[in-house]
Amino acid sequence: MTLLGDLVTAVRSGRIEVLDLTAPLVDSTPILLLPEPFGNTRPFRLEEISRYDDRGPAWYWNNISTGEHTGTHLDAPVHWVTGQGLADVSQIPARELVGAAAVLDFTAESAADPDFLLEVEHVKAWEAEHGQLPEQGWLLYRTGWDARSHDQEAFLNADEAGPHTPGISVECARWLAEEAPILGVGVETVGTDAGAAAGFDPPFPCHSFLLGAGKYGLTQLQNLALLPPTGAVLVTAPLPIVGGSGSPARVLALLER
Repeated sequence: MTLLGDLVTAVRSGRIEVLDLTAPLVDSTPILLLPEPFGNTRPFRLEEISRYDDRGPAWYWNNISTGEHTGTHLDAPVHWVTGQGLADVSQIPARELVGAAAVLDFTAESAADPDFLLEVEHVKAWEAEHGQLPEQGWLLYRTGWDARSHDQEAFLNADEAGPHTPGISVECARWLAEEAPILGVGVETVGTDAGAAAGFDPPFPCHSFLLGAGKYGLTQLQNLALLPPTGAVLVTAPLPIVGGSGSPARVLALLER
């Protein structure tokens, strides 16, 4: 049997489990809220065209309306000013949408401190235990934040000082962009940067460094608790929007059982 045939057989038999890391898209899916005068994305909307009725007796379908960066989505390099002129979401090579995943679990730290930041030493400590980050793979940063995804207010966790969500430090973002072999970072929060990252130098360092280096971001992932530190393969499927800065995506993990 061919290699691909073996893969199909393993999936059908359950020897390879397919886990969905994608947040369902509904009108209550949390979205990023920027202060004035900045523009904001639209929330997800589903508008019925017909449903087995006079508008279409044998079919059901809908119009959808949303922004590129709603729900579980991929950030293409062109999304950020440092990546202008680099790939839009339709130009990402298909082979880069499949890669090994390293899962770093900082759920306890994020529960104790919602402003917790991942540092280079945290990543190096993980590597000392599990091996190097995967070449052309993903660093998935688990914080437990997906438990809040049913509630916009809890998900953004904002007060008068601004949002408080875990993220990645400036130096760690720079290191991941310039030295780590990964092709991108995936998180459970509304964006790859910490809630307080507007006040960092530079602001929003994950976006600035990673996208500027031609790497990618994945946000609002779910079910990372089901993944081991190593061994999973990520399959990411954004819409190939020509000129698009990103896209909602279905993100699947393949895991050998």
